[in-house]
Amino acid sequence: MYYVVETGKSFDQASADLDSAVKRNGFGVLHVHDLGATLRSKGIRFEEKCKVFEVCNPIQAAKVLSTDMRLNMALPCRISVFTERGQTKIGLIKPVQMLSALSKDATLLEVAEEVESKTIQMIDEAKGTDAA
Repeated sequence: MYYVVETGKSFDQASADLDSAVKRNGFGVLHVHDLGATLRSKGIRFEEKCKVFEVCNPIQAAKVLSTDMRLNMALPCRISVFTERGQTKIGLIKPVQMLSALSKDATLLEVAEEVESKTIQMIDEAKGTDAA
């Protein structure tokens, strides 16, 4: 259900590299939620870092919404950069599994497969995989 990778990059570098990878792959970053900073600003002791990137490809989003408008609640896609016990990680909930739980429409599953492939590619690019 999840795709999560570890990277040797710092949290800040992984965040910057994810932002670049999203744009290189034809998606846009709609917003970045800094959950760690938000929790700390509320007086909550929270040691880890966590940024949630809301990413979207408008063509794919339009396909989903024109098929089933209720799925607006599952958009946009979210990719997180976070730390866990000092290790930087990048991950997402896989769109195919999430969307297949919400709809059995073949068109939607095809879109989810395309989006999943691209978002995993973005994560792998931000991670800095050895494959070239």
